[in-house]
Amino acid sequence: MSATTFDVAVVGGGPGGYVAAIRASQLGLRTALVERERLGGVCLNWGCIPTKTLLHTADLYREMRQAERYGLSAEPSFDLARVVSRSRAVAGQLNGGVKFLMRKHGVEVIDGAARLTGGGGLAVAKDGEAVAELEAEHVILATGARPRSLPGLEPDGRLVWTYREAMAPEAMPRSLLVIGSGAIGVEFASFYHALGAEVTVVEVLPRILPVEDEEISAFARDQFERQGIAIHTGATVESLTKGGDGVTAAIATEDGTVEAAFDRAILAVGVTGNVEGLGLETTAARVDRGAIAVNEWLETDEPGLYAVGDVAGPPLLAHKAMHEGVICVERIAGLETARPMDRRRIPGCTYCHPQIASVGLTEGAAREAGREVRVGRFPLAGNGKAIAIGDTAGMVKTVFDAETDELLGAHLAGPDVTEMIQGFAVAMGLETTEAELMETIFPHPTVSEAMHESVLDAYGRALHV
Repeated sequence: MSATTFDVAVVGGGPGGYVAAIRASQLGLRTALVERERLGGVCLNWGCIPTKTLLHTADLYREMRQAERYGLSAEPSFDLARVVSRSRAVAGQLNGGVKFLMRKHGVEVIDGAARLTGGGGLAVAKDGEAVAELEAEHVILATGARPRSLPGLEPDGRLVWTYREAMAPEAMPRSLLVIGSGAIGVEFASFYHALGAEVTVVEVLPRILPVEDEEISAFARDQFERQGIAIHTGATVESLTKGGDGVTAAIATEDGTVEAAFDRAILAVGVTGNVEGLGLETTAARVDRGAIAVNEWLETDEPGLYAVGDVAGPPLLAHKAMHEGVICVERIAGLETARPMDRRRIPGCTYCHPQIASVGLTEGAAREAGREVRVGRFPLAGNGKAIAIGDTAGMVKTVFDAETDELLGAHLAGPDVTEMIQGFAVAMGLETTEAELMETIFPHPTVSEAMHESVLDAYGRALHV
């Protein structure tokens, strides 16, 4: 079996990997991509895309159940098998799209698992059989991450789920325990609650959505509890006892340990990087807390070896991975326009109900950094479009530096805020001043007007509250 030589070899076909491969090909580099499962990675096949498909279905179902509010009548029901089937079909369509992009850009795709053999070499195997040997001047690791487990709470695929089982249930559980309240946990809590399950969320930290601004986190909790989702913070699941068709959880809370029975449980306590079996021991690359250590250019300690995406550490977001893939390749190609990513400007989105979106520093983080801040807030109860569509549960919060008037962060909750946050991300990227934001004309009637009002409020100029 002869070795094939490439300029760039990418290991992993998720968002970071396939985008890196496309950009490398665009820049005239002979490129190979090795993927052991499905192009698109977890995000496209089992994460971002199929979950948003499910959550959109849940949003529609919620709206249908509230039809009378709008002078309409409906008797909604759902077919779970068809709901899941549509989600899988959407993932399949996009998987095919990535395959097309690889062909379009002349990227050679190799089906198998790659292992570093030293000196830019890669051995690729499938089902225990060697399929290819590659050599590349530059190797980019984009192997992603997998769900983290906890002792005594290990998923079994039947009663205790990871995100994979949670996205393709054979039957709707009547009761569901969600362990962990990050984006994955609250999105599944929102989906299953909307379709009728009794949902309980357990979070070990003092608040849900712990990476979000504290005020937004408290707002989200209030909304979830108003909907009927039970939430325990500062709590742990000490054990899960499996029965015939359910689990009994021992939940340690501040008021003592309680036992509760559930049809199913979802473990959503984070992920860890796929660093095993890559042959890293043949290199100088380091693994730190489950991720491959890289510098601002995504370079490891091994010359010619790079890592992007989830395997390179948090934040574990597809758009961060894609951007890293581009940065990494443009640096390899020697583009003078290449620049490191400003991690403060990576937006985050959670597609629960209400949606949550943010970019930049939280108010607490800004104060901890020694900044004096101006904070603006605007409730969607004062927004005409939100009132018109009957969805006023939300707010926009902006954080400015009191001395320089720099926009430090923005934090949104409410309808379609995941589509709005990019406005603040662009503003931060352009170093827009508060004056320029206040002078910007926002269209009426739109929910985005609340963004404008929040900026005005930070400077005592809000018009509609």
